[in-house]
Amino acid sequence: MLNLYYAKGTAALAPHIIIEEIGKEYEATFVDFSKAEQTSPEFLKLNPKGRVPALITPKGILTETPTILTYLANTNPDLSLAPTDPFEFARAQSFNDYVNSTVHVMHAHGKRGARWADDIAAHESMKAKLTENMTECAKMIETHFLTGPFVLGDNFTICDPYLYLVTRWLVDDDVTLDAFPKISQHRDLMNQRASVATVIKLHD
Repeated sequence: MLNLYYAKGTAALAPHIIIEEIGKEYEATFVDFSKAEQTSPEFLKLNPKGRVPALITPKGILTETPTILTYLANTNPDLSLAPTDPFEFARAQSFNDYVNSTVHVMHAHGKRGARWADDIAAHESMKAKLTENMTECAKMIETHFLTGPFVLGDNFTICDPYLYLVTRWLVDDDVTLDAFPKISQHRDLMNQRASVATVIKLHD
């Protein structure tokens, strides 16, 4: 049985939604960042990086959101959570990699500037740039990634919970979603899914 380690306000939301979509029995273990449980010896044995998500599988432990999403799709091929065509699968990976390597990093500059600089003034400078940077990310997604109504077109895939997570970041970072109708429509579509309604209660 799968066990997902998660924390509120983190990228663990995306795989959590997919696991709920799969519909099989699983465990979800809350890691309380306010108590620094992510740096406890017990958790660091699971993920030495001290971050979530971490997924306990029958074969071992997986970390990093795009990796976990791909694993969940590949172990449940009957649900068509990822394209089987090599080019379309690469498109899915391109989007998830962009979120992981660019959007997530931009968002983290607003609250975790200490990862990049010790200077408090530098932290404030990062925060001052946050809304502008995240707006540019939203433009990129709206224009170049989001086919509609789902990220890759008509079918729900592992990309969609990741974009749903991004919409939450955009709101937190004071980006005006009304300027991005495709992203707003996607958020509304995701809010209608039973998996989202179930999981979001644990992440808010």
